[in-house]
Amino acid sequence: MARRLKLQFIAVTCDEDFFRPVRKGMADAAAMMDVEATFTGTKGVDAGEMAALARQAMAEGIDGLALVAFDGAAFAPVVAEAHARGIPVVAFNIDQGKGCAGTLSGIAQDFGGAGRTLGRRAATAIAPGSRVLLTLHDAGISALEERRDGIKAALEGHDIAWVETITGHQVEEAARRVEAILAGEPGISAILATGQADTEGAGVAVERTGRTLYAAGFDLSPGILRLVEAGHLAFTIDQQPYAQGFYPVIQLVLNLRYGLMPASLDAGAAIVDRANASRIRVLSEAGYR
Repeated sequence: MARRLKLQFIAVTCDEDFFRPVRKGMADAAAMMDVEATFTGTKGVDAGEMAALARQAMAEGIDGLALVAFDGAAFAPVVAEAHARGIPVVAFNIDQGKGCAGTLSGIAQDFGGAGRTLGRRAATAIAPGSRVLLTLHDAGISALEERRDGIKAALEGHDIAWVETITGHQVEEAARRVEAILAGEPGISAILATGQADTEGAGVAVERTGRTLYAAGFDLSPGILRLVEAGHLAFTIDQQPYAQGFYPVIQLVLNLRYGLMPASLDAGAAIVDRANASRIRVLSEAGYR
């Protein structure tokens, strides 16, 4: 009987609630394809630590590798090592430089386009000349920076006075950071976030302060959906993380078994607001959204 294929997923900030549906997508696809798949990663943003985890997995005999490739240059050497060993590598969630690390495909959102989607939607509610807080949960993550740039591009011409901050990738930490800025910046009328932790943190801060603020951001979690339904967040943009766990397994297995080359997929930019949040919440609680 042939040995079951072993796949390793390695993520950045792997304890974020965002990765719950990624893990489920990975597990469902692994069961469907009859392979073993495990999920690990770093607590923070550390390309060197992620590379070390990848080399450890290769030394332990994994057959395929999926990486959150947030730094193409940093990951290029370890990806090259994997390919030299005959181990295919695909990117999920972030494919910085669209394959410049050497990954065979990327299952990730078009981050700049998604940022423009958020910015265009927000432009209908944010008055020209407004002072707007723009948040990132960590520095040095290309996905967040591309979303930020897309948001700003969509609001160009609105004469926005931007206030930017790094919130940290824990929700409570992000909420406290946003609250502190709002206390010192009474002129801020809107908050636009770029990731899961800072989006939820922004909504929590709006709820706690009781200020009338327009807030929107990215990703789904039970907390974000509650805040959307309560009106503390105007909307959020879903990048379909279940697909980011599911399709890398399928692509790696098809490559390993049949030599089929992986292909990059856009994970999408679906808007979730009060009109559809309750239906999406049911799917989120089940681990699919």
